[in-house]
Amino acid sequence: MAFPTKVSVREVGPRDGLQNEDPIPTAAKVELIDALAMTGVRRIEAVSFVHPKAIPQMADADEVWSRVRRDPRIRYSALVPNLRGAERALAAGFTELEVVVSASDTHNQRNINRTTEESLAELPALVSLVHEAGGTLQLIVSTSWGCPYEGDVPVERVLWVAGRGVEAGVDSLVYGDTTGMATPPRVTRLVGATRTAHPGLPLGLHFHNTRGTGLANVYAALELGVDDFDASVGGLGGCPYAPGASGNIATEELVYLLEDMGIDTGIDLPALIGVAGLAERLVGHKLDSQVLRAGPAVR
Repeated sequence: MAFPTKVSVREVGPRDGLQNEDPIPTAAKVELIDALAMTGVRRIEAVSFVHPKAIPQMADADEVWSRVRRDPRIRYSALVPNLRGAERALAAGFTELEVVVSASDTHNQRNINRTTEESLAELPALVSLVHEAGGTLQLIVSTSWGCPYEGDVPVERVLWVAGRGVEAGVDSLVYGDTTGMATPPRVTRLVGATRTAHPGLPLGLHFHNTRGTGLANVYAALELGVDDFDASVGGLGGCPYAPGASGNIATEELVYLLEDMGIDTGIDLPALIGVAGLAERLVGHKLDSQVLRAGPAVR
């Protein structure tokens, strides 16, 4: 079985992780981002530019970004919900942006107060704005394997959203398991169908471990050659608009698995475990990561 020899890991704890926690001070957010930069991680989702009433945890996005000690080796990105968010992100100096659209109409309305169609209709203008500024735009399709309000989301519905993104000219695609409903067979079906429909489109995956299948889903995706995954230090995260959706797969657990499979990530696992401990202290409660508790394997 031909697994990838190298995997790109995007650390999403500072954004997707912290948005589901009680707000922490700006200085603590900056400390976490700068500590992650010392672990060998080469991609960090730093902030999101959303309305502060919707996600108050990200209200200080501009200040956080202005205080980060930016490492030129790292690709920092920002998530945006719409044109206004993209304008703010570009003005702040980001060149790598992500726009999120839910495959589930109900979740999209709860998340960003728009129907899925309304979000998709804005994509061409978003792509033009970002590309004219010299940046890239990634489409994140959330609720790709299920919705807390509508239940299962058909593969055809997810492919329709992805196809609209391709038509608009997005640079890459990520499927988000917002509710942790994915299982390996479901991953295989959706990834396989996407490879058939859009064989040249860069594809990443974003799994939550809500039902304990996160790393099993990663393994299924690796079997299909996927080499791009999101993860969150300590297992921080969830979705404020997806009831019951617990944290992302923990970055240190993902790196532990990949290392043992002989797959290179470029990340220093002991250093990452140290930052997971820092994240736990900053949010003030125990995090779910088992590798944080047990440490790396004893050889």
